[in-house]
Amino acid sequence: MRERIYLDHAATTPVHPRVVEAMHPFLTEVYGNPSSVHGFGREARQALEGARDTIARFLDADPQTLVFTSGGTEADNMAIIGGAMAQRERGRHVITSSIEHHAVLHACEHLEQLGFEVTYLPADKTGLISTDELKKAVRPDTILVSIMYGNNEVGTIQPIEEMGSYLREREIVFHTDAVQAVGVLPISVSKLPVDMLSVSAHKINGPKGVGALFLGRKVPFTPYLHGGSQERKRRAGTENLASIIGFAEAARIAQEEMEDRVAKYRQMRTTMLQCWQQEGISFEVNGHPEKHLPHILNVSFPGVHTETMLMNLDLEGVAAASGSACTSGSLELSHVLEAMCLDDPVAQSAIRFSFGITNTVEEAERAARKVAQIVHRLKR
Repeated sequence: MRERIYLDHAATTPVHPRVVEAMHPFLTEVYGNPSSVHGFGREARQALEGARDTIARFLDADPQTLVFTSGGTEADNMAIIGGAMAQRERGRHVITSSIEHHAVLHACEHLEQLGFEVTYLPADKTGLISTDELKKAVRPDTILVSIMYGNNEVGTIQPIEEMGSYLREREIVFHTDAVQAVGVLPISVSKLPVDMLSVSAHKINGPKGVGALFLGRKVPFTPYLHGGSQERKRRAGTENLASIIGFAEAARIAQEEMEDRVAKYRQMRTTMLQCWQQEGISFEVNGHPEKHLPHILNVSFPGVHTETMLMNLDLEGVAAASGSACTSGSLELSHVLEAMCLDDPVAQSAIRFSFGITNTVEEAERAARKVAQIVHRLKR
């Protein structure tokens, strides 16, 4: 059987064995509804709040500020739509960037249909959003800003602390999508000047279908799911207890292993780049040369179209991506690369490699050699 190398961890990660083990009793034995008052319900509630405490420690947050969601997309939608609707009498201007995940961009487009005005900040060629551009865009009627922590396609880390400090002085609500950053960067919402922050379990070796929104105590917010009074009336619906337990275990492991994981990812990145230099192939790294997430490496191989490279890599057993998993099935150019105004040969040949806990440095080298072989073959 052909060896398979999975280098698409930014899309999703395999569930950690300890996470599966932690979840199992809550799929078989502890099945009460956390909102029920009998013993079965109280047992479930105790487990739910224990998991909330664990994830809160991971983010250095007050447990009561965490709202469990169905994932990063719902957390982003909650923050943007809920934050804007709660303040619509005060103003109707929202600011975001042109390189956000579609969970943010499409939520902003929805606001535009409701009569809000949205400013989309440009990115430079490294994928960086300028704080000066943000300052110029702020108006007296600006009520909400959403800028992602680290980009999911090119890995560029944004100046969130600098932006947040400026916005806090002006009492403008600030949200950041930290889905790709969590687990590879230490995040403390008690120190970071943000009002809302989105995370997702399946990016840190937890189960799919569960995430969380950090929602500051004094942040204006209007729930958009209506039903029961779960999650302190901020998000109706019976909590996905087994997955939340898994999320907490994944967060605990990520916190324990973060330093070692990051060191390995950096070594993998260096190994791949050195391999291509040795092979003498033409390539260009996309994203910021220094301010980037350690597990994402976006590289262009001018002259070899993205889809051609991905197809050839797949035949060789290597899984990579052209960008966000939400859009990589499309043949359209990535909106992130387009917003960065990269030259066509660079934008049209970009591949995202993203590393995870199941990878080894040896795998990274083998994958890099396969890439070089493909480039040499196609160029001939």
